[in-house]
Amino acid sequence: MKLHEPGLAFPFKKKGNLFTPVERTFLELIEEAVGKEFRILCRVKMSDILTIRQNADKKTSKNAATRASSKHLDFVLCSKEDMSPIIAIDLVHNSGKDGYKSQRDFFVSGALDAAHIPHVRIKVRSGYKAQDIRECIQAKLPKPRLKQLNAPMPQSGGKLTTEFAKQAKPTRPIQTNKTVTSRPVAAV
Repeated sequence: MKLHEPGLAFPFKKKGNLFTPVERTFLELIEEAVGKEFRILCRVKMSDILTIRQNADKKTSKNAATRASSKHLDFVLCSKEDMSPIIAIDLVHNSGKDGYKSQRDFFVSGALDAAHIPHVRIKVRSGYKAQDIRECIQAKLPKPRLKQLNAPMPQSGGKLTTEFAKQAKPTRPIQTNKTVTSRPVAAV
C-alpha cells in the first residue's frame, strides 16, 4: 500500500540514468580520445566556467549572468593540473521536431569566444571512432607556439627588432590544411 503525503516538501526520486544512450556513448569516446590529457565534465552551466568582466556595466552584467546561468554545455574538457576550462563540446542532434542544438546559439558562441574557450559542435551519428573525436578537438585547440624553433635569425648578425619580439598571439586557432569535407568528424 502506497502512502500518499499531500504537500510533500521534497517530491523527488532518483532518475534511472544520468545520461541518454547517445551521451553515454559519446562520453566513452571522449574518454578514450583525450581522457588521459583532460578532465571531462558533463552538463556544465556556462556560468560555472565564465565570469563577468569587471569593467562591464551593471545592466549588461546582470543580463549576461542570467543568460549564462540558463545555458548548458554538454561537455567541458578541463586542465588536469588546475581544472581550468580548455574547450567546450556540444552535441548536435538533427532529429526530432526542431533538433537538439541544431541551430548555433549566438550567445553561447559569443560568450565562449569572448572568454577564449574554443567551442566544438559535433553532429550525433554512429560510427565515430576515438581518433575522429581526438582530431576534431585538436583542430579547435590553439597551436603551441614554438618560439625557439620558429624565431628567424638575423642574417647580419644584429639583434631582432623589438616589434617582432612583441608580436601578438593569434586570437583564434589556425585551420589545418585538411578541408572540412574530408574530415570524418562532422564538426559544425
